[in-house]
Amino acid sequence: MKLTWLGHACFLVEQGGYRILLDPYTGVEGYPSLAETARRTALWDNVWEERARRKEQGFYTLAVKTRVFVDGEAAPPAEPKLQVHKILCSHGHFDHNAVEEAEVVPFDGPCPFTIRTVETFHDDQGGALRGPNTIHILSADGVTIAHLGDLGHPLSPEQLAAVGPLDVVLIPVGGTYTVDAAGAKAVCGALRPKCAVPMHYRHAPYGLPNVAGVEDFLSLWDEGEIHRLEGPALEVDGTARGVVVPQYCEEA
Repeated sequence: MKLTWLGHACFLVEQGGYRILLDPYTGVEGYPSLAETARRTALWDNVWEERARRKEQGFYTLAVKTRVFVDGEAAPPAEPKLQVHKILCSHGHFDHNAVEEAEVVPFDGPCPFTIRTVETFHDDQGGALRGPNTIHILSADGVTIAHLGDLGHPLSPEQLAAVGPLDVVLIPVGGTYTVDAAGAKAVCGALRPKCAVPMHYRHAPYGLPNVAGVEDFLSLWDEGEIHRLEGPALEVDGTARGVVVPQYCEEA
């Protein structure tokens, strides 16, 4: 299973060619369109594969070519929408439910994922402030991930049991609209996933301006448990431990 962070709380999950988009956004400060982010991510995948090939041959660098448009030259055409086979949203807010930012296309075969949901809240007052929030649990090829959406409270024993064992949890850490760093760490302690991937935080110039950055969350873990990736994607095979921090593709 391949997991790619597209910024904010949005992830692309892939298995056997089937693609699920989680919590697509629009209008979040700093981020370009989801189509542009997907284009950057696809280019990063190509560069990463070429870097690996060249490293095997004894070469260690590969520049990413960026096209520069001069005055008077026609602007490039708009990027096509990201094509996926299913879109899952935790709740109906603009930064998690922008389904128009992607195109759902048919898939030749059955969906390889088992998908479960657990109902929670977007705040710590039973939804009175911001409404409901749905956790999505995806399983395929022997591994299970959970996307916690905009979880705003500790999970009850019943909710913890419903989520079940996890290889990876995708957890909001920025606070204000969700659990904060300490709350996210406590949720991780209760769920006991093999690996946690933080999301929904500010990394200037990207992200909601009134949420915290990721460092508050990372400061609650031992340094040896923190693994910062060079790019936006990771392969989920059940071996990752601690906290994995993907990098957003800023430019390509």
